[in-house]
Amino acid sequence: MDDKAIMRKSRIQIPDFKNVHVVVVGDVMIDRYLEGDVRRISPEAPVPVVECTQITNRLGGAANVAINLHAMGAKVTLISVCGDDGEAEILEQMLHSYASITTRFVKVKDRPTTVKTRIMASNQQLLRIDTERTDDVDTLTTEALKAFLSENLNTHGIILQDYNKGVLTENLIREILTFAKTNQIPTFVDPKERHFFAYKGCTLFKPNKKEVFTALGRQTGGVQESARSVFDKIQPEVLLMTLGDQGLLWCDSNETVVYPTSPRMIADVCGAGDTVISVAALAYIQGMPAGELAMISNLAGGQVCEKPGVVPVDLRELKLELEGMDTEDKG
Repeated sequence: MDDKAIMRKSRIQIPDFKNVHVVVVGDVMIDRYLEGDVRRISPEAPVPVVECTQITNRLGGAANVAINLHAMGAKVTLISVCGDDGEAEILEQMLHSYASITTRFVKVKDRPTTVKTRIMASNQQLLRIDTERTDDVDTLTTEALKAFLSENLNTHGIILQDYNKGVLTENLIREILTFAKTNQIPTFVDPKERHFFAYKGCTLFKPNKKEVFTALGRQTGGVQESARSVFDKIQPEVLLMTLGDQGLLWCDSNETVVYPTSPRMIADVCGAGDTVISVAALAYIQGMPAGELAMISNLAGGQVCEKPGVVPVDLRELKLELEGMDTEDKG
C-alpha cells in the first residue's frame, strides 16, 4: 500500500452523533459577565471604578456540558438542581433555546441558583462574585433526581459533572453507577476533590492534573505515575487526564500515553474541561479508537480556550482543524 493510501486510511472522521442520547447529571450554573471600562479610581477606596457597558449570561457547569453535546449534534437530558428564583428562570430560558436539550430540574426554595459573576474590563477579570450554596442537597431532592434518572433507561451514556456544588452526593453517585451498570450504560466522570474517589468503577474518569495531585496529597511528581495511582484506585476502563498546555494523558489497563496539544493563543481556560468530557464521551460511545478520541478531545478543548468566556465547541471549526492537520500530514 502506498503512502497516500495509508494517509487516506488514517484520516480522522468525526462521526454523526444525531442518534446519540446522553444524560448529564451535575451542578448547573450561570456564568455572568459584567463588562465595562475603567477610567478612574474610586474616591471611597483604592479600587477601580468599572463603568458597566454590557451584561452577558452564559450557561456553565453541567449546563455547559449539555450545550457542548448539543453543538456536536447529540440529544441531551440535563438533570440538576436550581433555586426557585429569578436566576433559575434565566437559566431555563437559555436552555429552552436548544431544541435537543431536555431539562429535568429539582427546584429548591432555600437554595439559590448558582451564579458566578465576573467583573471584566479590557478583557481582564478584576473580580469574581459567587452566589451559591455548596452543601449536599437533602434526601428528598436526591430521591427526585433518582426518579428523573430512572426515566432514561435507553440513554447511550451518562456524564456526571461534579463542581462541588452539592448535587452529586456520595449516595447519588453510588445510585447512578449502580443504575448504569445494571442497564449496561457507560458512565463518564468529570470529578472535583470532595467526592474524588467515590466514582470507583466508572467507564471514563477525566480529572485534571491539579485534581489528581490534590487527591493523592502531592504537590509535584511524575504525571504518568500519578495517573496510574489514580487509575488503580478508581478502576475505570479509561482515565483521561488533562494536562493544560501539555496536552492530555490516556491511561488504561494496557498503556499510559501522553498526547501533546497544538500551540495556541489562550484567551480563557474556563469551560475547557466541560468540552473535553463532552467530546470524549461521544467519541467513546461511537467506538472511536483511543488515539482518535484523545486527538479530537484535545483539539476541542484547545479551541474553546482561544475564545474569551465560557463557550461550547464549534463542530465546523473542529472539522476544519482536523482537515488542516490531514493536509499537513499528506504534504
